[in-house]
Amino acid sequence: MTTATELYLDLLKRCLLGELYQDGSITGGVEQAFDPSLRHEGRDWPQFAHTMIGRKRLDHLHECLDIIRAESIPGDVIETGVWRGGASIFMRAYMKAHNLPRTVWAADSFEGLPKPDAQRYPLDEGDQHFAAPELAVSLDEVKTNFKRYGLLDDGVRFLQGWFQETLPDAPIEQLALLRLDGDMYQSTWEALEALYKKLAPGGFVIVDDYGAVSACKTAVEDFRDANNITAEIHPIDWTGACWRKQQMLN
Repeated sequence: MTTATELYLDLLKRCLLGELYQDGSITGGVEQAFDPSLRHEGRDWPQFAHTMIGRKRLDHLHECLDIIRAESIPGDVIETGVWRGGASIFMRAYMKAHNLPRTVWAADSFEGLPKPDAQRYPLDEGDQHFAAPELAVSLDEVKTNFKRYGLLDDGVRFLQGWFQETLPDAPIEQLALLRLDGDMYQSTWEALEALYKKLAPGGFVIVDDYGAVSACKTAVEDFRDANNITAEIHPIDWTGACWRKQQMLN
């Protein structure tokens, strides 16, 4: 029998994804009609909906949270790169629905992606994410989105600024889930470097752009090689990937 909590979280997904009102897309700055197959796979940029990760990745995030709860894996959860806030909103809703005292951390510049620092991160050379105005969503707008769902409360904390400035000294003690959505090599590497050591054994690393952006995938592989991480990486859909931490870094 479906519980009220399950019904609430499913309805929330339909709203966050724009499925409920068949929200169109603005992929590449071109407005297009709602395509359920693209939204399911997270292959379009919604015009008004609050997440672009698609149904498969949102369902997978839900499954990870269920495992964290069932296995009592300690720690907060964080998303690095939140766009309009949808995935973070879902995590906050999950914690509240299940009465879990875990903080949801939302880390973002809230002004889009950085220009490539090709001298330090040569694989980011030529990256044009910074030039996409659709990716620049202000902190005020993200907070407003949380508020629309009744979820702007003490259970969510925002880390505003470039990752190299905010993540190393973020007042996070432990994490159960680390969701990376920074697209670039630099953003991916900086998040892993600052936060992986805080991830509890059994905790999840979810990489949104693993299959879509080669520089992101290389950053993940370089970090795993440098830290002798051998846990198997599992695909989520055409771009998302995930692994579980088995042991602490040396």
